[in-house]
Amino acid sequence: MDSITQGVLGAALGETILGKKIGNKGAIIGVIVATVPDLDVILYLFYDKFEMLSIHRGFSHSIAFSILGAFIIAFVLSKIKWFQSIDNKRLLIFAWLCLFTHMLLDTFTAYGTQLLLPFSDSRLGFDSINVVDPVYTTPLIIGLILSLWIYKSKPNSSKFNNYGLILSSLYLIFTLLNKESVKAEITTRMDKENIEYNSLLTIPVGIANVNWFGVAKEKDSIYMVKHSILYDTDNSIEAFPINEEYLNTIDKKVAEKMRWFAKGFYTVEKENEKIRIYNLQVDMRGIVKIGNKKAPTAGYFEVSNKDGKTDFSSGTVKNDK
Repeated sequence: MDSITQGVLGAALGETILGKKIGNKGAIIGVIVATVPDLDVILYLFYDKFEMLSIHRGFSHSIAFSILGAFIIAFVLSKIKWFQSIDNKRLLIFAWLCLFTHMLLDTFTAYGTQLLLPFSDSRLGFDSINVVDPVYTTPLIIGLILSLWIYKSKPNSSKFNNYGLILSSLYLIFTLLNKESVKAEITTRMDKENIEYNSLLTIPVGIANVNWFGVAKEKDSIYMVKHSILYDTDNSIEAFPINEEYLNTIDKKVAEKMRWFAKGFYTVEKENEKIRIYNLQVDMRGIVKIGNKKAPTAGYFEVSNKDGKTDFSSGTVKNDK
């Protein structure tokens, strides 16, 4: 999820685990530790955009890293004066929870997280919450404000922070249950239209888990439909050709990376001698109208050949007004 949410979650964990020992410093160090996995963005300085597809949310977001990182961070903290009153076991649990909940929270989003590295590069994801969702973040913020400032001098002030953690966690569980309900309704809709498919992707768009897109894939086409849990609208199902033959014309390693990154949910087209790939697993912003045609989503990757070398880039198309 977004960096603000990750930092707030870390602060809430720091207040719960360390707050009684070191006060507000627990929340501060929680913010710092919880954002460590996202420091992999620094690698954009050394790797190109194509290489970063597998590096971002890679090893720094794995279970192995959470364990290794927890030991290192706990050791470093134990040498700092602020934390010497806290036993090493508590510091280790704190560090591990900050790291692991970061990568677990990212796994709830559609982007996918390589939790099993270095043993497997599978991109795991529940696809149940948008990358930015204030409904999840707000209870955490309110709980921290009440515990750290408004009721700071009151006994058991940390209970408000704990309430925030409970409410936000319950919302995450709700997104999983809601996803199953949405999936069932979209499946019924596809069956009603006699659409045969091999796999179905459901992705939330926007906040509060209200609006979703269903993407059904068969051999040569994908079928998309927008679904709302609040409005009983009968949105039309849009079909897009996959055009796998275009993907087969580019460098084999690039093509395989595109398939891996999209978990198989993509469409391809040819645009001005360039191959354009729309990734529906990672980028789902809804169908875009471009002149007389439509694109399945706004973002795309583009591959071309320049002087015998593969040129990789990305871009965004805009709705025609």
